[in-house]
Amino acid sequence: MQARKHLLFVLLLVLTVLLGACGFHLRGHQGGGTLPFQSLFVQAPDSNAPFIVDLKRAIPLYGVKLVETPESAQLILHIVSENTSRQILSMSTAGRVNEFQLNYRVSLRAYDNKLLEWIPADEIVLQRYLSYDPTQILAKEMEETLLYQDMRKDAVQQVLRRLSLAKPPTTE
Repeated sequence: MQARKHLLFVLLLVLTVLLGACGFHLRGHQGGGTLPFQSLFVQAPDSNAPFIVDLKRAIPLYGVKLVETPESAQLILHIVSENTSRQILSMSTAGRVNEFQLNYRVSLRAYDNKLLEWIPADEIVLQRYLSYDPTQILAKEMEETLLYQDMRKDAVQQVLRRLSLAKPPTTE
């Protein structure tokens, strides 16, 4: 029995080492230093918007310093716009809304001090669906808020993935 426990422990240890050796990591838990630049300036229409606050909170986790001026940054991330909207997807025969489509869009680009594009103009578009019940108005409003928060977090992760793939343009 003791030998079996020892063998199981060794097997578990070997699997852990192999998982670490292959580069496995939990989503959203990358180690620092994975971005190809050391300093970043985030330019946005509203620097206090929840999306910008979440983004600025996540960037230092990647070993990148956020700076206060574009002149002192190696890369400038320009968040051109961030928009939310909702569309009616279906209605009942009585003319009441049954389902909404929630939309979340972030337009961005990234460039250096010489105005060379590292990330050309790009847009992140996310959608979620929300069933609607007029007898549960408060619950549906809370669900809508949570869905928008989820899309915002997803958009932050997508921006970070784009930044991790950003490269200075090749000069020929």
